[in-house]
Amino acid sequence: MQPIIDHIQITVKDLDSAEAFYDRLMPILGFDLAHKAKGKVPAHEFEVVEYYHPTLIFAINSPRSAFKNDSIHRRKPGALHHIAFKASSRNEIDELYPLIKAAGAQIVDVPKFYPQHGESYYALFFKDQEGIKYELVFEEGRMG
Repeated sequence: MQPIIDHIQITVKDLDSAEAFYDRLMPILGFDLAHKAKGKVPAHEFEVVEYYHPTLIFAINSPRSAFKNDSIHRRKPGALHHIAFKASSRNEIDELYPLIKAAGAQIVDVPKFYPQHGESYYALFFKDQEGIKYELVFEEGRMG
C-alpha cells in the first residue's frame, strides 16, 4: 500500500460562511471549483461541500446541532492540529502568500525558513476564519 490520502473532511461551525472562504482558498491550492459538489444526509444532520482534485478530495462539513457552539481548538484530543499542503518551491509559497491573505486567511507566520522543523524547511502558516490551521511547505531535498 502507498500511504496516500484520498480525502479529508473537516467539520466547521458555520458551513455557509466557511464555504465562501474555501471557495476563495481552494482554487489557490489547485482545486477547480467546476468540480465542487454538495450533499446532505438529513437523518444525520449532515451537510457537506466537497472540492475535488485528481489527487485529493477536500471537504467541509456542518456540525451536529449539539456541537455547533463548541469552540475549535487544535490541541483538544481528537482534534485536527493542522493540514500542510506541499508546495513545489519556495517561490511558489511566496507567490501564493498574498493570494491566501487576500482570500481572507489569518496569517499566523509569514513565508520563511523554520529551522526547528528542518534545515531547509520553508513554510507559510495560516488559519481559516474559524481558527483551523493550514500550512504551505517546501523542503529542499525531501523525499517525494
